[in-house]
Amino acid sequence: MKRREFLKAAGAGSVAATALAAPAIAQANPEIKWRMPCSWPKSLETIYGGADMFAKAVGEATDNKFQIQTFAAGEIVPALQVVDAVQAGTVEIGHTASYYYFGKDPTFGFGTSVAFGPNARINQGWYTLGGGREVLNDFYKKYNAISLLCGNTGCQMGGWFRKEIKTVADFNGLKFRIGGFPGRVLAKFGCVPQQIGAPDIYPALEKGTIDAAEWVGPYDDEKLGFNKVAKYYYYPGWWEGGPISMMLINEKQWQSLPKSYQAALQAACTEVCV
Repeated sequence: MKRREFLKAAGAGSVAATALAAPAIAQANPEIKWRMPCSWPKSLETIYGGADMFAKAVGEATDNKFQIQTFAAGEIVPALQVVDAVQAGTVEIGHTASYYYFGKDPTFGFGTSVAFGPNARINQGWYTLGGGREVLNDFYKKYNAISLLCGNTGCQMGGWFRKEIKTVADFNGLKFRIGGFPGRVLAKFGCVPQQIGAPDIYPALEKGTIDAAEWVGPYDDEKLGFNKVAKYYYYPGWWEGGPISMMLINEKQWQSLPKSYQAALQAACTEVCV
């Protein structure tokens, strides 16, 4: 074979190989867009900011082939209906606190925090290394979802009260924004627990629909203005030693993702937790 003819043939083969490889690469990295409602208002650049940070990290890891658009509480679904939207497949993913759904099943409490429970470090260790993720995801199958740990708040405060609390008797008849298992504990003292989403807490306190509310801590609480309508602040919150923020993903949508995109989601959640 002559050298010139050999080089022409080799070049043609290289072009053909490149043409064949391109569709394979495109197929391995599909363009996907998900919607992610959150249980938080946009004013909280800590918790809601964590959701934005997660979505940005996923986009950067996939050359923006996989885009996740975040929505604040109420923009798509109310703050306390994120798990319902994920379960129904109305949305693909949601950022929330699982104990908001304690009324559906008390097991939801373990996904975020339980009264007299562990701090943030132990909670995260249990979830990632102690079998927590496997146990919870087995439970979440009932709701067509899988979970990823995506942030925590640290130990929370005891909350804002419109009147001073001096004795246990002062809880009798107190309408307190607190839910889940802690609400049941305080109900033993005559407290009336209320489960209210973040955007609705301030107006409820202001109007006197509730007498007290717990949320997170000084920074986030001030952002929501609770100090303007309730002057008594107590700490710590024994009911939340180290709450986990939970990413819930529709199981069918999760299974449909390429493994590389699943890994991108997990890595982005880890980044938010650090």
